[in-house]
Amino acid sequence: MKKVRVLLLLMAVVLLAGCYGKEQNLIDGDKQITQQIDNAISQYIIQNYSTSYYGTEKQFEVHKIYGTSEKDGILSVYMWSYYGGFNKATGLEAQSGHSLPAVIRLSIKDGTYSVIEYIEPKDGSMYQSSLEKMFPAKYVKTAQRDSGNIGELQKEMEKKVNKWIEKQDKEY
Repeated sequence: MKKVRVLLLLMAVVLLAGCYGKEQNLIDGDKQITQQIDNAISQYIIQNYSTSYYGTEKQFEVHKIYGTSEKDGILSVYMWSYYGGFNKATGLEAQSGHSLPAVIRLSIKDGTYSVIEYIEPKDGSMYQSSLEKMFPAKYVKTAQRDSGNIGELQKEMEKKVNKWIEKQDKEY
């Protein structure tokens, strides 16, 4: 009986140490995000959804980084992503898109970052549990709060769209 207790205690210590290590590794905010990483994230999401939404001339993506963690050369980025498809004729009015929490994992080879995994929460009743599996506990509440509250991301998106529209106007 004593061996079972010791074994259970050791298992609990290992489990807690594993959880603690995951949290310990976190760096809040976008301190680890270079312009190259930022561009790789947006390009991947735009490419990933380019065939999902039809009827738009140009697609854009902006994101808010909650934090990052790095392990074995893989950078995990915990964020809120806002993707939208636009047409010149409709201006700043998005014709398609989505806004959601996501985790994106990148590796670096020859100085270039590439996405190796992209995870979004599941829909419906599975949303909360999948969000909790994706994100470290300290970012779950932030992501819940940001649901439907993306004012800063909308402003950033508007800047990108306006720049694109102005460029289109100059070309014609």
